[in-house]
Amino acid sequence: MARPNTAQPVNTSLRKIAVVVATAVSGMSVYAQAATTQKEETITVTTAAPQESAWGPAATIAAKHSATATKTDTPLEKTPQSVSVVTSEEMQIRQPASVKEALGYTPGVVVSNRGASNTYDFVSIRGFTSVGLSQNNYLDGLKLQGNFYNDAVIDPYMLERVELMRGPTSVLYGKSNPGGIISMVSKRPTTEPLHEVQFKMGTDNLYQTGFDFSDALDDNGEFSYRLTGVARSNDQQQVNAKQKRYAIAPSFTWRPDDKTRFTFLSYFQNEPQTGYYGWLPKEGTVQPLPNGSHIGTDFNEGAKNNTYSRNQKMVGYSVEHGFDDTFTLRQNLRFSEMKTDQQSVYGTGIAADGHTLNRGTVVDNERLQNFSVDTQLQSKFSTGAVEHTLLTGVDFMRMRNDINATFGSAPSIDLYNPYTPEDFTFGDAAPYQLNETKQTGIYAQNQAEWDKWVFTLGGRYDWSNQQTTVRADGGSVDRNDHQFTWRGGVNYLFDNGIAPYISYSQSFEPNAFDLYSTPRMAFAPSKGEQYEAGIRYVPKDMPIVLSGAVYQLTKTNTLTTDPNNTTLQVPSGEVRSRGVELEAKAALNANINVTASYTYIDAEYTKDTNLKGNHVEQVPRNMGSLWGDYTFHSGVLSGLTLGTGGRFIGSSYGAPDNAFKVGSATVMDAVIKYDLARLGMAGSSVALNVNNLLDRDYVSSCFQAYGCFWGAERQVVATATFRF
Repeated sequence: MARPNTAQPVNTSLRKIAVVVATAVSGMSVYAQAATTQKEETITVTTAAPQESAWGPAATIAAKHSATATKTDTPLEKTPQSVSVVTSEEMQIRQPASVKEALGYTPGVVVSNRGASNTYDFVSIRGFTSVGLSQNNYLDGLKLQGNFYNDAVIDPYMLERVELMRGPTSVLYGKSNPGGIISMVSKRPTTEPLHEVQFKMGTDNLYQTGFDFSDALDDNGEFSYRLTGVARSNDQQQVNAKQKRYAIAPSFTWRPDDKTRFTFLSYFQNEPQTGYYGWLPKEGTVQPLPNGSHIGTDFNEGAKNNTYSRNQKMVGYSVEHGFDDTFTLRQNLRFSEMKTDQQSVYGTGIAADGHTLNRGTVVDNERLQNFSVDTQLQSKFSTGAVEHTLLTGVDFMRMRNDINATFGSAPSIDLYNPYTPEDFTFGDAAPYQLNETKQTGIYAQNQAEWDKWVFTLGGRYDWSNQQTTVRADGGSVDRNDHQFTWRGGVNYLFDNGIAPYISYSQSFEPNAFDLYSTPRMAFAPSKGEQYEAGIRYVPKDMPIVLSGAVYQLTKTNTLTTDPNNTTLQVPSGEVRSRGVELEAKAALNANINVTASYTYIDAEYTKDTNLKGNHVEQVPRNMGSLWGDYTFHSGVLSGLTLGTGGRFIGSSYGAPDNAFKVGSATVMDAVIKYDLARLGMAGSSVALNVNNLLDRDYVSSCFQAYGCFWGAERQVVATATFRF
């Protein structure tokens, strides 16, 4: 049986402001004393914060610009679709171990659908995942195209920001599932000196070292570099499972003038061990075994010699040139290669006796190569009282994944008896599949501003090709699709920072092939459409972003059982998701940061041969989160930050047939951090982060009766960051 794929911190800036204010107050006292003998003088001090860039750092946890939803540097209040931004400041406080963990306090996304495993950044957005559970993640504007078991993972230490765009994105990005995308921005060269070294130690034998160096290479700042790297080794909570990662990202920027910027970007990552990636049955996790016992949260059903490794290399660039005040040309390009190797024993479900676990095996090695390029022309002009930002572009992507794989079975194990992983004799991987995809798209988008109105209208036409060659017999199946998608939205900007909006958007996503029928089948792509209304509060003079949205999102042409032949599928299913999302990010003052979110999702199979009326599995109806941290800037506790938060994950169905439910859980997190500036080490800090503070045992989700996942146990991590 084959398994499916499943800048500187704001606190530093605020401290500087506090010092300036304190100095000013002291100076006022001195001035008052000298006023009788000196002529009155008036001194005006102005401080202008640098303009936030959608591709750079934000000054606080409340970022106000994003390019994910428009491919232009757009203020959030002018964006007609839901976007959340997790800034470097927020990641520095919470120290996530993965990109999906960085999104743990963000609405509309389920990050727990693989439990404690960080092998991939699989998430569900607004109730939807990509076909084959492949990731739908982007780095620096280009998709991290994955296939089968070959999906790229980026370490969060290497990132400036992580953004989540909810709803259809095909109008700018082409084929995509309708739920949304994760968009990441790499750390890029700075002209200000940056020298950082970081050390981590924690539970499960965690040892990590990171470094981040950046500076200008000449006095004029024409040339600059950045070199970021991380090395990590840790055990997993499952016995006999380990994770090792070594990553480095050299980048270089050439800026010959204020209108031209060329940035070379690269990323090299080797993971000799990616950690646990198994399946457990609902018996012993969600439900007790017949004797009333449960499987331990550290249980590993795999063999002692299970291996899972991944190597990824990426090289590319981002270039921008402004011809004049009207025209700006941008291009993003990347070539990547990924290799994945695994030999694994994993659970395939419980036997009839209720306590014997059947197991399968997979031996797999893959080599994926992907080339992507996106060329854009931005035109800014006016027609009367209307100001336009017109974006036109063309992008191209080509992916080839060569797969050798063999699937089999392993001896069953009795869950009543303690199991110690033992060596298993794996065979060799055999030629399996060659998967190839191509996509070419042309698109245009106009952001028109008139008075307090912002009108966004965009359209895109795609040519998509997918082909699979079955190596066992040399047969192949392919499909060509041509698809037009569009989006329209209207925002209204009140003077006080309130900005309501409405929008409509579309998506399309090629369906998986049926390689086991005779003849082999290629299906029409699924399609998505969304109606969304929302409101934001983004005051210009405060680091606060509040947002709320309601939506209805429908995906058609999903694969469902052929009513005339239950061994086949047809693209006639439909899934509808309706929901409400609320989010708050605020640096309330120099001391307090707060984030809060609430999500309601009603995701249902509205048309399906067997599932009509059922709720979508792994999608809780309700989720919520709250985080707050307080930093002392005076007194004996000056420099100390205390933070705590909680994440609520509502109950969800554990299988498409809704035969059982996974219970809800609330997980608490906390941090204690101390800024070493008082010791003469500006920019340096020590911190202690605790995730799952109360060590709650919980099942995070199940996608079938044979596929359930324990949530992460309590994790304690000490971090020392030194800047010099």
